[in-house]
Amino acid sequence: MILYLHGFRSSPRSTKAQQIRECLARRAPHAPRYECPQLPASPRAAAALLADVAGAVDPGSLALIGSSLGGYYATWLAERVGCRAVLLNPAVRPYDDLQAHLGRQQVFHGGGEFEFRAAYLDELRALDTPVITRPERYFLVAATGDEVIDYRTMVTKYAGCAQCVIDGSDHALTDFENHIDRVLAFCGA
Repeated sequence: MILYLHGFRSSPRSTKAQQIRECLARRAPHAPRYECPQLPASPRAAAALLADVAGAVDPGSLALIGSSLGGYYATWLAERVGCRAVLLNPAVRPYDDLQAHLGRQQVFHGGGEFEFRAAYLDELRALDTPVITRPERYFLVAATGDEVIDYRTMVTKYAGCAQCVIDGSDHALTDFENHIDRVLAFCGA
């Protein structure tokens, strides 16, 4: 199973989530099951949801793909259950970076709003994973042109992990289709 974790203000209707869904559909019937849940605004609630989904699957058959804040969650979950994880421009210190985004937030790709509360910063801090125990389980895709997160913080955090540092691009990885086959291969698809 591939479990895609979208980023802050994103949704299962994001471009990357849809590209993965479409690519796996073309590989049917040999493609793994794919899920991309809408993550709650509360990091504690998001972690509970992800732990429930992962708990119903053999960790050896589970691969995570996490984008931005979803990469932060994917790191936490991969360390907890022992599965593989692909991290796409992952958040490294979201409890610092998201302080400027408290209050009502618009959801990309499908509309709607949610409230991002100050208490959620502490919930994010509680999910921090300062040490990667088995770097061979991780594949980092980081863009030097990321306008939201400095790619060097990602490269440092995931030192020893397989890495694809893209010269240029952006936080959304608008050129993701150029990397999707390598991402899915790491996931075993």
